[in-house]
Amino acid sequence: MYAIIRDRGMQYRVEQGQILKIDLIEQAEAGSEIELGEVLLVGDGESVKVGAPLVSGAKVRAEVLGEQKGEKIIVFRYRNKKRYRRRTGHRQRYTQIKIHEIVV
Repeated sequence: MYAIIRDRGMQYRVEQGQILKIDLIEQAEAGSEIELGEVLLVGDGESVKVGAPLVSGAKVRAEVLGEQKGEKIIVFRYRNKKRYRRRTGHRQRYTQIKIHEIVV
C-alpha cells in the first residue's frame, strides 16, 4: 500500500517501512510519533482512492528518527567593476522519519 501525502507545501510518495527526509519539524523529538493527516491519494495495487482534495479519514503514522543537515549550498553575489563580492553558505535542516502505517 502506498500514499501521497502533503507536508508544508511538498508532496511525498510514501510506503510502509520507508525512511523519508522532510523539512524540519521543530517540536518533534527523536523517538516520538507523528501523524501526517494531509493524504491526497491512497493506492494498494488494485484500486486507487483519490481525494478531493484530501482522502477523508486517511492518516499516515510515522516515527521521528532524528534531525539532519543537508549539503552546504554556496551563494555568491557579485557586482561588476565595483569590488563587491559576498560569499555565504547555507545548510538546510531536515527531519528524518520512518513510516509505520497508512490508515484509510
